[in-house]
Amino acid sequence: MKKSDVVSAVNALVTPIAAANGCTVYDIEFKKEGSDYYLRIFLDMAEEERSVSLNECEAVSRALSDALDKEDPIDVAYMLEVSSPGLDRALRTAEHFARFIGTKVDVGLYKAVNGAKVISGTLVSFADGIITLETDGGEFTIPQSETTSVKLSLDGIF
Repeated sequence: MKKSDVVSAVNALVTPIAAANGCTVYDIEFKKEGSDYYLRIFLDMAEEERSVSLNECEAVSRALSDALDKEDPIDVAYMLEVSSPGLDRALRTAEHFARFIGTKVDVGLYKAVNGAKVISGTLVSFADGIITLETDGGEFTIPQSETTSVKLSLDGIF
């Protein structure tokens, strides 16, 4: 089974379970690390005033585990993890980028630019796969395909 098929099947199962617990699905990862497979579900709150609690993660995890056992959409052994995407959450989809316009982000790069493999700046826009940041050095644009990661910056939070 392809990774995208697994994510799609799991998304169909977890979305109503998350909603029943007052959450939304922020992201789903299915990946192999070493010899083990991991299915990671990242939850956000439907109401953005607070963060997902351990109790909500546990409730979704239990219900999803039961649904996965019943439907059996994954043909390999895996470990299920359900959590919040965290303060330094990854931005992967157009919806993620749109939600965080005006927020400071850290962009990891495959190839260094001016000697740096991480560029920090305020997210100005995301369109057609192109990320635009406002940095100390002016505007910086890069295709998302040339990034290793895009995450909310923790700079100034602590």
